[in-house]
Amino acid sequence: MSTQDNPVVYGTEDILRSLCNSVTKVLTVATQSQLHYSGMVQRITRTCLKPDIGCFVLFDGGFSGLVVINFSAPAAMELYEQYMLNMGMSKDELASSHTSDEVSNVMGELMNQIVGDFTGKVARELQTHITQNQPKMLALNKQVMLSVDTNLDEPEARRVTFFTGRNNIFYLELAIDRTEFIKMNDFVADEVPDPDALIDQAGQQARPAAAPAAAEDHDELLKSLGM
Repeated sequence: MSTQDNPVVYGTEDILRSLCNSVTKVLTVATQSQLHYSGMVQRITRTCLKPDIGCFVLFDGGFSGLVVINFSAPAAMELYEQYMLNMGMSKDELASSHTSDEVSNVMGELMNQIVGDFTGKVARELQTHITQNQPKMLALNKQVMLSVDTNLDEPEARRVTFFTGRNNIFYLELAIDRTEFIKMNDFVADEVPDPDALIDQAGQQARPAAAPAAAEDHDELLKSLGM
């Protein structure tokens, strides 16, 4: 049957699942530990920054939205420590509190990688384009809730519970405009580009171009010598 007879529709939950998979992929690689998320998703009315570390990123383009991740102090410290240890840092050099600027910087970098992986999948799988702003974060040591406003016409918000390798908990919240992507034509999603392959390809393309330049230099040298 044709795609027109049975159109494939990607809705809010499909976009959310893609984002959740980006979270687990990036954090698993960064920390070398297994993370997983709940099979149940909460429908919420608004997104909020909550203790102990709240991170958020706005994105715009083919569709607009907001991503919030609220880390508990134990979850943030576990991810921070595992990431830094995998980077070759010694345990004695690590920050001891989740309120440290170093912890916030690391969580912001991980957030940036997560949304970057997500936007790449959106381009490949949904064939549209979204851009993100720089992640913002706030370390809170009191029970404070801050609502993050974004210009959405028909907002839909969801919350998903994540569990770290040591079963510490953090929460992902997504708010986007109500939208659906309907597959009109069959296509195969592009594969994730391999950075090493791209570098090799660029090197191979550059090498042949260098040969004519070298020949011209040789000719000019002969001419200057009267040969």
